[in-house]
Amino acid sequence: MAEGNVAADQLRLFIERIERLEEEKKGIADDVRDVYAEAKANGYDPKIMRMIVRLRKMETHTRQEQDAVLETYRNALGLA
Repeated sequence: MAEGNVAADQLRLFIERIERLEEEKKGIADDVRDVYAEAKANGYDPKIMRMIVRLRKMETHTRQEQDAVLETYRNALGLA
């Protein structure tokens, strides 16, 4: 029976850790949202900023491939 208590305690600790991390994640998301709002108030476009953040996360070769395909599609549609 003691083994069951240990497993239950361990599970409870895991759950509590996850809950704390989820709360921290929410706090960070709120902070990010505040930064975008501040940037918008200073005349920057948050939508474009999000795109730039996404692009910066990509590996260079992936971004270059995506740019090439986009350019091909633009040319095909006369949007170049």
